[in-house]
Amino acid sequence: MSLDRMVLAFAGVMVLVSVLLTVFVSIYWLWLTAFIGFNLLQSAFTGFCPAAIVFRKLGIKPGNAF
Repeated sequence: MSLDRMVLAFAGVMVLVSVLLTVFVSIYWLWLTAFIGFNLLQSAFTGFCPAAIVFRKLGIKPGNAF
């Protein structure tokens, strides 16, 4: 799996987890969903993605998402 796909998969999993936490634990978990959305938006404009940095250090190879 390439770095791009790994970041997309990680973001998707985190959104689903935050929605489940919102439903079953507390409404305040929506802040996590908002943070993920904000991070995706800023990385689209700046190119800076903390998750990509971590995955790159873990040895995931960069590539094209599609």
